[in-house]
Amino acid sequence: MDVEVREEGAETVPFRPRLAESDFTEEASQKSDASRIALDLIDRNPFQPRHNFDDAEIASLAESLKEHDILQPIVVRQVDDRFQLISGERRLRAAGIAGWDSIPALVREADDRLVAELAIVENLQRQDLNPLEKAISFQRYLEQHGATQGELADRIKVDRSTIANLVRLLDLPDAVKSAIHSGEISQGHARALLPLGDDQLQCEFANRISREGWSVRATEQAVQQFLSGEDISDSPAPPAKKGARTKSPQIVSLEDDLRMALGSKVDIKQSAKGGKIVIHFKNADEFDRLNDYLLSGSEVDNRAA
Repeated sequence: MDVEVREEGAETVPFRPRLAESDFTEEASQKSDASRIALDLIDRNPFQPRHNFDDAEIASLAESLKEHDILQPIVVRQVDDRFQLISGERRLRAAGIAGWDSIPALVREADDRLVAELAIVENLQRQDLNPLEKAISFQRYLEQHGATQGELADRIKVDRSTIANLVRLLDLPDAVKSAIHSGEISQGHARALLPLGDDQLQCEFANRISREGWSVRATEQAVQQFLSGEDISDSPAPPAKKGARTKSPQIVSLEDDLRMALGSKVDIKQSAKGGKIVIHFKNADEFDRLNDYLLSGSEVDNRAA
């Protein structure tokens, strides 16, 4: 099927890098800028973080399209003789279910990097988007574009901590990530498990969260008490930590404090001649985060001097 242009002014125009779907609302309401494009000429957004769509929600939206038409066109870019979706995945799916052959669309110029950023922003604030899907979209962007977490944060206008906290979830073992995906544990639960720094322990704690219905706060307290070598009162004790008893309570307590402060696995190894503190990191961004944290106090002292 061919592209059918119903209104004037449907030529491709530069896409201004405004990073939120709501930014399209005003110009989208001006139908003079929209074309009707055949559905079978529109390809999905390859940078879409969302993999699961609510069938009932899409069906409801399809019924709304039949009754009220579409209030906001989708946004696409032209790639050779076809079009690629930038924004409006649910509307596009609903249009197909509603039996439409074509859909109003704004045609914009955008490179891969901008399309990836828009896909992230469009889904970032949606409560039903799984945190792992957000984390994967962040990590894929960082790898594909050689960007740092700080650079991505600047481009999509979010705190760097938002990106760092989500990306760190990808360091968890597969069983824990599966529990996040299925909703057995929340993002807050998962973050509380990170200081454990051991895959088996994290899996065992995740199982207990799901089985015993721990709150996020209770999980944080259990992790802290466990790392300190304490027992948890009024509930079954956490899994036994192998080798923990070989360290003095003072060393275990210090490891606990450092893990909670740094958000990373920390090992303190003591010998007759002294010892060493080992701080673990898994990638360059994690190293930069730790470096910034550890040096921040020194910079303040230097300025004061």
